[in-house]
Amino acid sequence: MSEAAAPSYRGWAGIRRAFATPSALTMLVLGFGSGLPFLLIASMTLSTRLRDVGLDLGSIGLISLASFFYLLKFLWAPLIDRYAFPLTAFLGRRRSWLLFAQLLVAASLFALALARPDLGVGPLVAWVLVGSFAGATQDSVVDAYRIEIAPASAQAALAATYTLGYRFGLILGGAGALYLAEYQGWRWAYTAMAALMLLPVAATLLSREPDQPETTVERRIDFLGAFWQPFSSYFRNNGVALGLVLLLFVGLFKFPDQVIGVMAGPFYLDSGYSKADIATVSKLYGIWTGIAGAFLGGMAVAAYGFRRMLFVATLGVALSNLAFLLMAQYPSQIWAFYAAITADNLCQGFAGVVLIAFMSSLTDRAFTATQFALLVSLANLPGKFAGGLSGYLVERTSYSTFFVLSALTVVPTLLLLAWLWRRIREPVKEAPVEAT
Repeated sequence: MSEAAAPSYRGWAGIRRAFATPSALTMLVLGFGSGLPFLLIASMTLSTRLRDVGLDLGSIGLISLASFFYLLKFLWAPLIDRYAFPLTAFLGRRRSWLLFAQLLVAASLFALALARPDLGVGPLVAWVLVGSFAGATQDSVVDAYRIEIAPASAQAALAATYTLGYRFGLILGGAGALYLAEYQGWRWAYTAMAALMLLPVAATLLSREPDQPETTVERRIDFLGAFWQPFSSYFRNNGVALGLVLLLFVGLFKFPDQVIGVMAGPFYLDSGYSKADIATVSKLYGIWTGIAGAFLGGMAVAAYGFRRMLFVATLGVALSNLAFLLMAQYPSQIWAFYAAITADNLCQGFAGVVLIAFMSSLTDRAFTATQFALLVSLANLPGKFAGGLSGYLVERTSYSTFFVLSALTVVPTLLLLAWLWRRIREPVKEAPVEAT
C-alpha cells in the first residue's frame, strides 16, 4: 500500500485549487444562502424598511428581538446532529435539514414581501420568527456539512469559499434589496430575495451527502445525552471557572458592535441619506471593506496567533463605533459616510476572523456543531438584547451619546481578557496530513 501527500489547500495556489473542487462550489452557494436572509430578517434591511414606513425607533428595537432564534440555534443543534428531518429523510441527515430550512426561509421572505407593517406589525413579527428559526437552522447545518464533506486539510479553503458566498448573500440581501426598494418598492425587493433562495435549494439537491463514519459519538449516546454531553465535555476540558469566564468573554466580545446594529439603518435615514446611498456605501462598499478586514485578520492570526490579536480586535470593535460621530456631526455628507463605514467594516471583518479562530480552539471535535453553535449564539446574545432597547436610549439622549456609550462597553471585555491572558492556549500547529 503506497502513501501519497494529500493536496495542500494553503496559500494562493491552495485557494485556487479549492475553488476547482465540487465541494468548494457547493459551499460557495450554501454560504450565499446563509448570508442572503440575515439582513432581511434579523438586521439592517428590516429595520430600514420599518423606519421607512414610519415606525418609531423604540418599536423597531423591540421588533428586532423577534429574530432571536439566530441566537438560540444551539438548543436544537443536537437534534440536527443526530437525526434526519422526517419529510426529506431520503436525502440524508444533512441535506434533509438543509432543504427544509432553505424552503422555509424562501417562504418566510415571500410572506414578508406581502406583509404591511404600516397596517399592523403582527403578521410581520410572526414571519420574522419563522424566518429566523429557518435561517438559524440552515446556518447550523451548513457548518456541520462543511466539516464533514472534506478532510481537515481542506477545511480552511472551504471556510474561505463559504465566507465569500456569505458576503455575496449579504450584498444582495443588503444593497440589492435596498436598491430594489428604492426604485420598485419593498414588496418587489423581498419577493426577489425569496426567489434567489432557489439557488441554494438547487445546490442542496445536486450536492452529495457527507459520508457517515461507521462509529460516531452520536450513536454511542442516547437522546438526552445528545443534549448534555456537548456541554459537559466543554466544562470537563476547561474547568468550571475558566469555562464560564471564556463564555462570558465570547459573549461580550462583539457587544459594542451588536448594540448599535439595530439603530444603524434608522441612523442613516435620519442623517439624510437615501436608501440608494445606504445600499451603495454600507451594503456594497462596506461588504468589500469587511472582506479586506477579514483577510487582514486571517494574516494577522497566522503570523501572531489569536491571543494578541484578540486585544487588537477588542479595541477595534469598540473604537470603530466612534467613527459614526463623523456622520452625526456632518449629516448628509457622503465622505463622512464612507469614512465611518471604512473604519467600522475593516475592524468588524478583522475581529470576526479572530473570534472564529478563538472559538474554534475552544470546541471539542466530537461535538463541533453543537459547541460552535453555542459559542456563536453567545457571541451575539448580549448585544442583541441590548440592541432591542437601543431605540429608547437614542430617543432619550442622542445618536452621538449613544455611540460614545457603546464604545465604553469595551471596558468589561478588556478586564476579562487581562484575566484570561496567561490562561489562553494557542492552538498547536498540525503536521502535514498524509493520505493512504
